[in-house]
Amino acid sequence: MNKNRNAKYMSMLSLHSVWCVIFIVVPLLFVLYYTFTDEQGHLTMGNFLYLGTPEILKCFGISIAYALAATVVCLLLAYPLAMVIANIPAKNRSLATLLVMLPMWVSFIIRTYTLKNLFNDNGIINQLLEAFVGLLKNIPAFSSMDFTPIRFIGTSGLIILGMVYDFFPYMVMPIVNVLTGIDPRLHEAAYDLGCTPWTGFLRVTLPLSRSGIVSGITMVFVPAVSTFYISSTLSGGLVSLVGDKIEAAFLTEGNFNRGSALSFVLMILILLSLFVMNRFGDKESEELAP
Repeated sequence: MNKNRNAKYMSMLSLHSVWCVIFIVVPLLFVLYYTFTDEQGHLTMGNFLYLGTPEILKCFGISIAYALAATVVCLLLAYPLAMVIANIPAKNRSLATLLVMLPMWVSFIIRTYTLKNLFNDNGIINQLLEAFVGLLKNIPAFSSMDFTPIRFIGTSGLIILGMVYDFFPYMVMPIVNVLTGIDPRLHEAAYDLGCTPWTGFLRVTLPLSRSGIVSGITMVFVPAVSTFYISSTLSGGLVSLVGDKIEAAFLTEGNFNRGSALSFVLMILILLSLFVMNRFGDKESEELAP
């Protein structure tokens, strides 16, 4: 029986290995090939000269800045919500979790395009503002007021809002999982030792939830720094992030070499961020270990 079980596990492992080779290893080999070759297939480092141009360096800087801003906003909004979900009765916690995850059941494209329709020049937000100004015109003091649509499309705030809206659940769920695992007796002990709710949060809850925070930051920052559909849809072509440059290189310009070089550098950036966050999480775990 053990032999049959081992054979089953080996078969599953083989299928998994084949899957990884076809869909992970082979694409990475293609990226490496195109990164270090020119259009004639000759070895070159010229693709990295393109990455050092002011346009691309600015693009990387904007992408990192937007991703960091979206990550910080997600954390500030998600942590209080995660605390609320973690403290409600267990029978209602599943419903609260479902409500957080419900938007993820809708297509990513539809969610992003909905934001565009809301904040377009003739979108719902501007239509409501125009209707409100129309009502104010009935008051003599505001009769001369004119309405000019507010320009949301192409602004940094709307792009960051799109990232927050699409990646917010990725920040909430890891923090909820960690908070629900904290022993309530630790909080009781902290209060018995004279801690106020605020000091108890700073000295007990926050340190014990750092692993969830690190996971949430990683899960939000990585897709945010590499996204392209959010920026291309909500910027109206006015803002170009690294993902947009990669898409343009492959699909518009047909320059696989530059696109692969951009992808390679972005992959290194993501791996470095994952390494730093994992090291930070491991360090915190060692400090909290008894």
